[in-house]
Amino acid sequence: MAAAVISSPFPSRTTTTTTTLLISPPSSNSLPFLPLKHTIKPLRCSLDASPHASPLEPLLLALDEKEIKALLRLHPELRSSPPEHLRHRIISLQSLGITGSALRRAVTKRPEILTSPQLDQFLNFIHQNLKGLKPVKLERLLDSAIHSHFFAGFTIRNKLLLEHGIPQEKLGHVLNNINVHKVFAEKPVYEIKETLVFLDRFGGPDLILRRPALLNLDLHEQLIPRAEFLTEIAGGDEDAAGLLIRKLPALLLYSVEHFVSHMDFWRSSGLSDDEVFKIALVYPNIFSASRERKLVPRVAFLRECRLSSQEIFKFLCKAPLFLTLSFRDNLSKKLGLLIKLGHRPRTRELALAIGAATRSSCENIQMVIGLFLSYGLSYEDMLAMSKKHPQVLQYNCASLEKKLEFLIEDMEREVGELLNFPAFLGYKLDERIKPRYEAKKKIRGKGMSLNKLLSVSTEKFSWQQPKTGTRVNLLQN
Repeated sequence: MAAAVISSPFPSRTTTTTTTLLISPPSSNSLPFLPLKHTIKPLRCSLDASPHASPLEPLLLALDEKEIKALLRLHPELRSSPPEHLRHRIISLQSLGITGSALRRAVTKRPEILTSPQLDQFLNFIHQNLKGLKPVKLERLLDSAIHSHFFAGFTIRNKLLLEHGIPQEKLGHVLNNINVHKVFAEKPVYEIKETLVFLDRFGGPDLILRRPALLNLDLHEQLIPRAEFLTEIAGGDEDAAGLLIRKLPALLLYSVEHFVSHMDFWRSSGLSDDEVFKIALVYPNIFSASRERKLVPRVAFLRECRLSSQEIFKFLCKAPLFLTLSFRDNLSKKLGLLIKLGHRPRTRELALAIGAATRSSCENIQMVIGLFLSYGLSYEDMLAMSKKHPQVLQYNCASLEKKLEFLIEDMEREVGELLNFPAFLGYKLDERIKPRYEAKKKIRGKGMSLNKLLSVSTEKFSWQQPKTGTRVNLLQN
């Protein structure tokens, strides 16, 4: 036992005393947590208090003189608490991130957290099993944890999460992203279990890890009706609905009324439920877009470009980002570039070009235009290529430059040939263009058709390759 001389922060009214406290150095078994890596220096203050106040010296780790006085007036029972117990409890809270103003707030709001005997077990569980739990979440849990019945239910709920596939190291992540009081204090255990069983049908642990807030939802009033609605527009195919939910678990956070509003709009636009569902499988965020701000005006734009309902469906399967990209910061700039190239407003070609442009940045499109100009192509040439192959402006500029160099320097072709076959720029250089060119060069020479070289299927191209000398002669003839 080591003797520590401490100037008493609670002197009597008449004299100033120095009290020698015998404090045992904490052992690994005496604390519910590992020792802190830093030391906490006790604050000094002069409080007018009774001679029995000195055991409250550990409170100086958390509160100032004014706060201690107020706390003692409201909770005089703290005077009888063993000082080492108070010290260990405060250090335990600090080790879990409840420090500074958070510790001050927790102690003044719920002084029971310093004295509640069942809290040691709870804090130890947090320390061992919930790594990374945010202090703000722990604060909320402490409000419930002081009740004797809470800890048993808390451990049962965590055990259920583990049993349903949540890795132990991810428990903290889940708790950080849910309403902990609602899930761990208000909801009955059986409802948590039923919710986990239900979510297992659609991906279970993966859904929860990606969107923990699903645990906040009421099973019968929210989760089940929403999943049933998605199954309904999937033609009754729950597996298909499950695929959609796994792509974007946040879909289950939208109300049935939200889904109905969106589906009413698409139906009025001439699309069937099956078509909307297919678009959603490509781009689940179709249900995230604001109906009035984005869906209505953008579908109206496609109508102005003379696209039919079937063409709108195909367009959105290929370019669903058109529905959600910012108009001011993105689409308007791209439309300006396309019109500068020569695309006429309210035409089908403009719609297809803007659809392709959604898959590239404005900066990349500008660089591509500059690259084509540097190789001698005009705006008219680019417009002609864009009409034949709308994707021509979406390709990565650096990749296009390598293909143009190979076309001109290795294949010894003219850049103008791209006007007849702009799709050349869409094939991968190292995986398709180079290997096929080398395979055919000795047979057909350098003047072979770019279209026939690249557009034929891999199976057919392989069949055409010479296997004997006779085959070579046939190909040459």
